[in-house]
Amino acid sequence: MSLEDADVQQLAVQFQEGSREALAEIYRRWSPLVFTVAHRALGHRADAEDVTQQVFVAAWKSRHTLQPSSTALPGWLVGIAKHRIADRMSSRARDLRLVEHVGSSGEPDPVDEVYRVVDRVVVADAIDQLDEPRRTVVLLAFTEDLTHELIAQRVDLPLGTVKSHIRRGLQQLRTRLQEVSHAASE
Repeated sequence: MSLEDADVQQLAVQFQEGSREALAEIYRRWSPLVFTVAHRALGHRADAEDVTQQVFVAAWKSRHTLQPSSTALPGWLVGIAKHRIADRMSSRARDLRLVEHVGSSGEPDPVDEVYRVVDRVVVADAIDQLDEPRRTVVLLAFTEDLTHELIAQRVDLPLGTVKSHIRRGLQQLRTRLQEVSHAASE
């Protein structure tokens, strides 16, 4: 083992035992490596700086898991860095989805509101045109969110009949909505 390897191993042992001086030396030696790995992966200096800080805080908190050797310390730090980088990328993706959601849920478009109202009226009218017990079965399924079994019990019909009423009711609703949509586009 070279003098440098022995020095790194001794530093790792001191770090594992809780030496703040060892932490400072480890940070001095390997923070540029951790920063470079983070910066290349994230492409953003501030994120790379945050990840670098998080890596050394996490290393300090979990120093008891380090197996001191001359080569383990830098690899261990890079491994922690990879996990923190993945966390940051996940956080970015969540933030992006949130921004897209907030951006898309701004003020409602009055024209869209009119169409939604019209759609509700057309659906309500189409449901009213269904024969009984089909109308009741469809309403129970979609307004009260009941299972087929519960609907069958409530309306005292066989389960297969309830399923048929729902399927055929939806087909009738779809046909009616297509007719209205086709008439509106003319």
